[in-house]
Formats: sequence, structure tokens, C-alpha cells
Amino acid sequence: MGAKPVRLAVVGGNRGTSFKLSLAALSDKISLTAICDLNEAVLKSWKEQYPDIQTYQNYGEMLQNPSIDAVLIASPMLMHARQSIDALKAGKHVLSEVIAAHTLDEAFELVETVEKTGLVYMMAENYCYTRANLAVKNMAEKGMFGEITYMEGAYIHELRHILHNSDQTLNWRGRLHKDYNGMNYPTHSLGPVAQWIAINKQNGDELESMATFVSKSRALRNYCSEQFGQDHPGAQDGFWQQGDSAVTVLRTKQNVMITLRVDWSSPRPHQTKHYVLQGTEGAYVSGRYQGEDDLIWLRDRSPSSTDIWHDNGELQTTWRTLSSYQPEYDHPLWNKWAEQASQARHGGGDFFVLEEFVSVILGEREPSIDVYDAVTWSSVFPLSLQSVAENGKVMTFPKLNKRQEA
Repeated sequence: MGAKPVRLAVVGGNRGTSFKLSLAALSDKISLTAICDLNEAVLKSWKEQYPDIQTYQNYGEMLQNPSIDAVLIASPMLMHARQSIDALKAGKHVLSEVIAAHTLDEAFELVETVEKTGLVYMMAENYCYTRANLAVKNMAEKGMFGEITYMEGAYIHELRHILHNSDQTLNWRGRLHKDYNGMNYPTHSLGPVAQWIAINKQNGDELESMATFVSKSRALRNYCSEQFGQDHPGAQDGFWQQGDSAVTVLRTKQNVMITLRVDWSSPRPHQTKHYVLQGTEGAYVSGRYQGEDDLIWLRDRSPSSTDIWHDNGELQTTWRTLSSYQPEYDHPLWNKWAEQASQARHGGGDFFVLEEFVSVILGEREPSIDVYDAVTWSSVFPLSLQSVAENGKVMTFPKLNKRQEA
């Protein structure tokens, strides 16, 4: 007889709906037990689909329920750390949406709480689990790119239309842009590339320092002026603290350079993610726009052009599509769960984070994104705020990892 399913509560019903297909696919491992949200209409919608679940509007009250084993935190970003800490102290395992913590104090407290309770904590960075990012990770682990020297990660996603509620008041995304100025959503950009060089892992690398620069703020001001009129508060200079584009340059202990970019507000065609990897024996570039192929070049495997010659008389090698290396170099996780993951949102990531979380609870494996990864990647947010405030000052990463302190 197998282990009993993990009894899961979802906090944040709107974002939580993205996990419904994955919950169904993992019904042998997960039993949806409760939903918590401030909006009664959201609770009603969940109750109609899952009549047996318990509904809550009070998070603290929900945590007192002994029939809940674990909590999926899909609430607004600035609430993640405190809700995670409270859940752990209440004896619940935690799967938290990104980012894990937005202050260094909360990052340290989160690590301390996980270590004291011994419970499972994972951050649900779904971009680490897209088919392409998993394949590149698999190829990097096999050494196919040689020694990696440079990487890029970017999250460029125009979301101006969802930074406010229907009554024009700001939601959490809008408040984030109003009150902070830095690399305000770093882990979609950083998470996958950090895994490609095994940041925080045994025999891997460590993030050492970073500096952040932010452009002027124009896109949200222009949007509010166009949509709500020139007298709207959001149409005034100085209302939005966050600049349109934020760029962070990071350096690792092994002198790998990483460039991150985040832009939620500039108008442009949809293309949320961009990644680059450069190694001594190969390179990878993700598609720059919707429909463009991801490209790979490998010194010993990429074909040569029949009509382009170097000055030394050798044929010039050319890019190949990543898909031409699949399924040969697809990650084992993708090969195992391709059918289920293909139906999930965020390129399959929403399925993988949930599957891995419950598998860790059930003792089947260790998490690939543990609390040390979560706080390290997330610490780019508070460090970037300080860097920007001090005109691009280089910031040193704090020691948040047990292995770093050893």
C-alpha cells in the first residue's frame, strides 16, 4: 500500500487556479483539502468544483486545521515570506510562489525556521522546468558547453493592464512598481541559469556580487495618462518609483558573469523570457520573439556551412535548433512526465513544481530548489534596491547557505 496523499491547502485562489490540471494529474499523491482567499466569489468558484474542500478567508484560522499537511502559497508577492514562516511554525510543509522573501531579514528568518522545524520548503520557480530550460540544464550537466563563462536571463512581459483593479486602485503588482525601484522580480530570470552552473549545489558555484541599474520610468505614466486621463495620480511624474527596465550584473565565485533584465511595463509584442549561455565549447540562445527557434551551437557537433569560410580556410560552423537535439537530450524529468507537463501552464512548470514538492514530502527525493536556493535568488531584490539607491553600488551576497558557511 502506497503512502497517503499529501493534504494540501491553496492560499491565493486566483493564481491557484493555474494548478488545477496538475492537481488532477497528481490526485494519487495530493488531496486538495482547503482554499484560502479574501474574495468570496473566488472561494465559491473553488467550492463548486471541489465540494468537499474547506474554505477560509482568515489565513491564521486555516493554519490551525490539523487535517492540512502542506500549504501552496500563491498570494501576492510581498506576503510570501511571512505566510511561509507562519505555515512552517504551524507544522505545515510549504511550496511558495516567487519570490521567497523581499527583505534580507525575512530571508534569514525563513532559513532559520526551515532548519528549526525540519519541514519541507520549496520555492515554485516554474521557469526552471520548461522543456527548453530542462534540456539546457541536462546538456550543461553533461559538459556539452564546456566551461560556462557567461549567461543572461530576462523576464520581459508587458503587464501594464493588470497592475490595477477595475476601480483603478493598485493591486500588488501596481504597488510594487509604485513603492520599489530595483530588480523587482528576479527569479524567473535567475533561477534557470543558476541551475545551469549548480549555484549552491555540491561542487557548484556561488553568487558573490552584483550591481543593478534602472532606466527612467515612462511606460506606466504614459499608460495611465492614455487610459485614465492626465489628472490621474499614475500619470504624474514621480508617482512610479520603478523604472521601466532594470538590469543586474552578477559575478560568481568562479568568475561567471550573469546579466539579468526585468521589464513589466514597456509596450512590446509578447515574449516573456530570454536566456543566453556561453561556454568554451558551445552556446545557447533562446528565441527572441514568439515563434523563433531556440538555437544551440556545439563545437564538435554543430554542422558546417557549405559556403561560408573563415580566413584560415576552415568552414564556419552554424547554429542548430534546440529541437534538433530533442528528445535525445531532454531532461529525464521531462521524459517521465511529458504528457502531464504539456497540459500545464508556464511550459509545464506548474506541474513540475507541484510534483516535486509532494515527492519530497513523501521522501522520494531532495528538492532541486530548496530554501537556500530560494533566499539566495530572491535576495537579488533587496540587494538591488540598495544598489540602485547608491547609484549602482556593487553589493556582496550575504552568507545564506549552510555550504557557504562551512
